[in-house]
Amino acid sequence: MRATTIHAPGDIRLSDVADPTIDLPTDAIVRVVAACICGSDLWPYRGENDIDPGSTIGHECIGVIEEVGADVRAFRPGDFVIVPFDHCDNTCVHCVNGAQSGCVNLGFTLSGQAEYARVTQADGTLVSTGGVPDSALMPSLLALSDVMATGWHAAVAAGVTPGSTAVVVGDGAVGLCGVLAAQTMGAQQVIALSRHAPRQAVATAFGATHIVAERGDEATERIMELTGGVGADAVLECVGTAQSITTAFDAVRPGATVGFVGVPHGVELPVRRMFRNNVGLAGGMAPVRKYLPELLDLVTSGAITPGLVFDQSLPLDDVAEGYRRMDQREAIKVLIEP
Repeated sequence: MRATTIHAPGDIRLSDVADPTIDLPTDAIVRVVAACICGSDLWPYRGENDIDPGSTIGHECIGVIEEVGADVRAFRPGDFVIVPFDHCDNTCVHCVNGAQSGCVNLGFTLSGQAEYARVTQADGTLVSTGGVPDSALMPSLLALSDVMATGWHAAVAAGVTPGSTAVVVGDGAVGLCGVLAAQTMGAQQVIALSRHAPRQAVATAFGATHIVAERGDEATERIMELTGGVGADAVLECVGTAQSITTAFDAVRPGATVGFVGVPHGVELPVRRMFRNNVGLAGGMAPVRKYLPELLDLVTSGAITPGLVFDQSLPLDDVAEGYRRMDQREAIKVLIEP
């Protein structure tokens, strides 16, 4: 099959690789109908993560089941499904406790930006759309495989409640979905940190009541001004850098929580300040399968349209250009069509 591979920092290629196979009886093979590039894919692209040269890359996709293993009971070939990036059996003690991202049989989508992807623990992982969706729904359904569920997880972890004030640090696709999540959960004031006009426009469309373009201390001053000197009831940290974590803890009020979903790189926590102000930290890798039923209902009912984060689409042949555009912030999120 044709698949996106990474060979070195900045070196993305479309390669011919072996088709994925049913390795375990709980597996399924999905023909990818739509995929995308994630902000976390840019970490290895920029040389911030180790690279296995020639390995496939991409973990967000939706598509049609081509083949299932002997133990798969809930799905059959021809079913249209959403593929959470983190696979789970949805029955182990951790899954039952709502921590599907800590499943004892955890797996991951490894060739989302390709023609086919293997899904481990298919019965527990996949979610059917109940038929082939309308093309207009495809971007929003694709967003549910990671970024919308991750933004939702940030809002849940931060403790967003009706009438609260939420600050969202990060204007990538996850941060923008965090804005949408906070608004959907009833936050009265949603403050989005963004310096880029196209992202500010999406944040506003998703329900941001205020945009803060400043960074560092100036951003904190502006947030305190908007919150009457109190700080935020909930902060969604959606980047994972030292600066974003610092801003998140500067913005949160005593007794509140920072919900973090940005993959941490070079981060040190202000533990003494957390102790002194009783500030909590929660979040981590999103248990996508936990949130999918609710999010699917919100999308199909028209209550939310997270697919607005996709501002560009490219064929699989041009996937390397999609990486370049996202790396250079010429695109918010690129949808890839195999």
